[in-house]
Amino acid sequence: MKIALLGYGRMGKEIEKVALQRGHTIVIRSKSDSIYNILEADVAIDFSIPNSAVNNISNCIENQIPIISGTTGWLENYDQMVDLCNEKNGAFIYASNFSLGVNVFFELNNQLAKMVNSLSDYNITMEEIHHVKKLDAPSGTAITLAEGIIKNSSKSTWELNGKASKEIIPIASKRTGDIPGTHSIDYSSEVDSIEIKHTAHNRKGFALGAVVAAEWILNKKGVFTMKDVLNIG
Repeated sequence: MKIALLGYGRMGKEIEKVALQRGHTIVIRSKSDSIYNILEADVAIDFSIPNSAVNNISNCIENQIPIISGTTGWLENYDQMVDLCNEKNGAFIYASNFSLGVNVFFELNNQLAKMVNSLSDYNITMEEIHHVKKLDAPSGTAITLAEGIIKNSSKSTWELNGKASKEIIPIASKRTGDIPGTHSIDYSSEVDSIEIKHTAHNRKGFALGAVVAAEWILNKKGVFTMKDVLNIG
């Protein structure tokens, strides 16, 4: 499989290592100012920056190249990309986090929210911790987790560094060191607490999930998620 890496920073380089180990070829290594011919690739993996993501995704869809995107911070244009993909009969997967373990964690989060929803004494708080170079806050993964809780409970919104209430899920966002990503969710009442947590030890898990998604989407048409890739949920 010939892969275009759109975004060749730390994640792009980690994806390259995993892809080569799995027998694939990297034909494009693109930075923000690169000129390339996307038609050289069988599939593209986008881990660029928010300002580049929409152009990268639309270019791939217009040229019938399946595109995997893990860039966060551009989601106000997500519906536009979905519409374009459907119009052009393309293939597209966006995930806030491609880690296989995190996607299991997403489902665990959804189920816990459903189970605790009938217990009105619990406040829900979240915390995410990432490296100092991460641009967006809260992380896309934290937003996905919060949206999963909202979908499966009486909570109606999340708030960055807010205060827990019947309606609000506060998300504490921290940037320190070189931490790949830690996400925790705490259900706390007067009598006890329930906490679930995912800790990434390195970036290889994110890279592996992105390459697995790229392998899966080849020769498919449509807009998919990691639930489709992993057949969960």
